[in-house]
Amino acid sequence: MSQPASLLQPRVLLPFALVTLIWGSTWIVIKGQLGIVPPSWSVTYRFAVAALAMFAFALVRGEKLWPGGRGIAFAAVLGVAQFALNFNFVYRAEQHITSGLVAVLFALLIVPNTLLGRLFLKTPLEGRFLAGAGIAIVGVGMMILHEYRAAELGADQVILGTVLTLIGVLCASTANVMQGTKIARAQSMVVMIAWAMLFGALADGTYAWITTGPPAIEPTPAYIGGVLYLGIVASAVTFPLYFNVIRAVGPGQAAWSSVLIPIIAMGFSTAFEGYRWATLSIAGGVVALIGLAIAVAKRPERPSVSGNMVSLPVED
Repeated sequence: MSQPASLLQPRVLLPFALVTLIWGSTWIVIKGQLGIVPPSWSVTYRFAVAALAMFAFALVRGEKLWPGGRGIAFAAVLGVAQFALNFNFVYRAEQHITSGLVAVLFALLIVPNTLLGRLFLKTPLEGRFLAGAGIAIVGVGMMILHEYRAAELGADQVILGTVLTLIGVLCASTANVMQGTKIARAQSMVVMIAWAMLFGALADGTYAWITTGPPAIEPTPAYIGGVLYLGIVASAVTFPLYFNVIRAVGPGQAAWSSVLIPIIAMGFSTAFEGYRWATLSIAGGVVALIGLAIAVAKRPERPSVSGNMVSLPVED
């Protein structure tokens, strides 16, 4: 198996940064989706819009829309895990705990992504990456503690919201690791995601109808705009970029976006919601960034000598 690329390579870093920035903004938008419309219908609308956008993009590219029976089956599993289970758990978690706490808890995605990537994809692990991840998790823990204290929620609400979030994390991690498999790499990224989003939207809609009744909509510019932003920008644009990052560097390194997202989300909350940073949250963010810096730092080149020939190791 070839060595994964480095997260610092421009072809990986640029889409990684764009995805992280956009997803850092979604937590405030998702919060605006909670209210009149049941969460499951909001998720359904988001991925129905995203699927339409992805199929339209595939048509413009001249892609073959039918990926075959095996590709359809793969897309169905991927869609249910990523676009149905994951998001339904996350939207419901925000009904019990703050969006900030959900965002920070989701940073723990790096743990199952790393472990499952190693188990199923044989993704190589280096001591530097593990040390950096461990330091980052300490920082995430500090941010979780701050958000928990600031929320002043009842213990039962915190436990329920945390459990829902962590189940969503596991569902997302399953989908992330699927992106590194041979069958995923054999498919057209755009077509596969289009079908996955369609299957996710169908699963979301079925669940929403069974549990909450017929479709409901909030005909306001804020709600409709939120659905379009989440469906097109935060889904149709970002998921192909993110899944390509996973294919390039592996699910463990790609999950660093989940560590950075809560820091960005807190920045948006500071600008638009008057969020006030506390010493613990600042310290946690700094520690998490230090962990990231350690994990992705380039190894020093060590020339190896063979006879009279000196060879330098090839960079990732």
